[in-house]
Amino acid sequence: MTSEDILTGDVIDEAMLTLDELARACSVEPRWVELRVEAGLLACATDATGATGPWRFASAQLVRARRLAALERDFDADEELAALVVDLIEEVQQLRARLKAAGAD
Repeated sequence: MTSEDILTGDVIDEAMLTLDELARACSVEPRWVELRVEAGLLACATDATGATGPWRFASAQLVRARRLAALERDFDADEELAALVVDLIEEVQQLRARLKAAGAD
């Protein structure tokens, strides 16, 4: 495997990622991530003590950031439109999970 290989998979834990790790995993510049956080399109957290420090991102934000980046890149969507589409995808997934839990496959 080379450094150019792209790995994909499902998020299985709640590991925290740094700004650089998230940007690298999404194949974007750290500034791209910063702009989406400032616009409220991605959520970030500080360390567990709540002190102001380097940004940390829950692994679930990796999935969201990858979707945002793909929509912006593949469909030339602006960041707000991409975020709306991602919000709708996440809502559909939540509703499907609720239906499945209720036994209504």
